[in-house]
Amino acid sequence: MQVEDARYLKRKVKGGSIDVHPTEKALVVNYELEATILGELGDEMLGERKECQKIIRVRSLNSTTNIGSLSREVVEKCKLIHPSKLREVEQLLYYLQNRKESQMSQGSGKKGELTGKLKDPPPYEGTELDETANITEIEDYIELLYEDIAEKVKGTALILQIARNPDNLEELLQNGK
Repeated sequence: MQVEDARYLKRKVKGGSIDVHPTEKALVVNYELEATILGELGDEMLGERKECQKIIRVRSLNSTTNIGSLSREVVEKCKLIHPSKLREVEQLLYYLQNRKESQMSQGSGKKGELTGKLKDPPPYEGTELDETANITEIEDYIELLYEDIAEKVKGTALILQIARNPDNLEELLQNGK
């Protein structure tokens, strides 16, 4: 069985399950691809199987889309979906159509969008500080944590100011031991 003896490549595709994409307007088609290298006499020399997925995006899907015609179009264009699965594709598209409608009406449509910086939460009443924290006074700030609520909040805010400076982290670590 030498590589030079290989003459033909046989490819076999087995259809699998169909599901909806978790976040997009798309169907996910799972299938198995089997590739076999055949020798000169047609005998199998080497074979490999691989699980694959194809994502079919249906951007045109909205509340007025005719699900029946869209499902027929999807089955006709995607050779991985057997025509006997037309009803299943129809049901999945119907589910996807309703799911997307409800999610879009709840959110702003920019779900998952990241910005470069996290925003600080608005200050609670009475927690605004006029003083700047100093690492040399960390012991005093820690002592404030054992006082009443207003002093605890002040101590915490001052310690937070110190912790936001990366140069102070080593000193804070040493103080915690």
